[in-house]
Amino acid sequence: MAETQGKVITCKGNCCGMAKEPLVIQEICVDPPQKMEVRVKILYSSICHTDLRAWTGVNEGERAFPRILGHEAVRIVESVGGVKDVKEGDYVIPTFNGECGECRVCTNGVSNLCERYKVDPMKRLMVNDGGTRFSTTTNKDGGSSQKQRVYHFLNTSTFTEYTVLDSACVVKIDPNAPLKQMSLLSCGVSTGVGAAWNTANVKEGTTTAVFGLGSVGLAAAEGARARGASRIIGVDANASKFEKGTSYPKDLTKPVHERIRELMSGGVDYSFECTGNVDVLREAFLSTQAGWGSTVLVGIYPTPKTLPLHPMELFDGRTITGSIFGGFKPKSQLPNFAQQCMKGVVKLEPFITNELPFEKINDAFQLLRDGKSLRCVLQISKFLKK
Repeated sequence: MAETQGKVITCKGNCCGMAKEPLVIQEICVDPPQKMEVRVKILYSSICHTDLRAWTGVNEGERAFPRILGHEAVRIVESVGGVKDVKEGDYVIPTFNGECGECRVCTNGVSNLCERYKVDPMKRLMVNDGGTRFSTTTNKDGGSSQKQRVYHFLNTSTFTEYTVLDSACVVKIDPNAPLKQMSLLSCGVSTGVGAAWNTANVKEGTTTAVFGLGSVGLAAAEGARARGASRIIGVDANASKFEKGTSYPKDLTKPVHERIRELMSGGVDYSFECTGNVDVLREAFLSTQAGWGSTVLVGIYPTPKTLPLHPMELFDGRTITGSIFGGFKPKSQLPNFAQQCMKGVVKLEPFITNELPFEKINDAFQLLRDGKSLRCVLQISKFLKK
């Protein structure tokens, strides 16, 4: 890849021109990495509900177009800008939540929210200079051309053959790892499993309820299973998902939390809210055991929303907390998690329900919208120039 280092690369990218418009493959110019940045080529990218939310433009403050979406992928390093921990040819995964390793948060074991590179859905420009590394060229009448910048997404932008990231958002992985499955660790699986392992710290023999059986919810259930939970209850409005989770009989005459309390003699030890719905959050909170029940917020909520709780309800001993990226510090902890997945501690293969070529990305979005896909993996490597 030495022939491309230090040069602008022209490649194929799926660019989102406006909210809800079909993504279009077009030529994208990708600049070389600046200081403490990494340019990589994408092998596989998977699609997450967060990409879908950004595409629909549901949150006005997060809208920025044209933009290259995507944040789950596995890649190979093409070139670096003064970076020491990865080099050309390394296999890496991107993370929307970075780790600089130097700030007071990164050097503290309590939080994974790096002061400089933590997740920011409003972010659309690079930290180094406030610019973008993507652009397109449009030919105008008279033979002249106009360059238009294309915005970044969640520190990552993976729906393209090449992309540039801050080095804090690049995690080196074992080259012998199953690469297609490794893309899931960029977001969904790490977020769900980490919510059970790191945030809730599920103990062996305890009970859990997972609200929302998408990829993140099923990952939380898988994390609880791996930790030895004695019972895992799945709650979802889509009945077709119950075969992937543990369900309980429908009882439309009672609220969900009352049914769970009856089944579990007072409630579960842990609940995970993975839908981003405040009404569901209340059910999840009330489904836990008074005295010690713990609810973990994992879903992404539309704004503005407030907690559907009265402060006095916290005096019953139940707690509620949020979880970003499952509490994982990406550079410090994700490589070990990847090794655990390779050993079968967490099973990744069942999460990949669909595979499509890069040019079928709009079909992949539709599968997710229709609830017919957990993770659809896009193969991008065949587009890569030799």
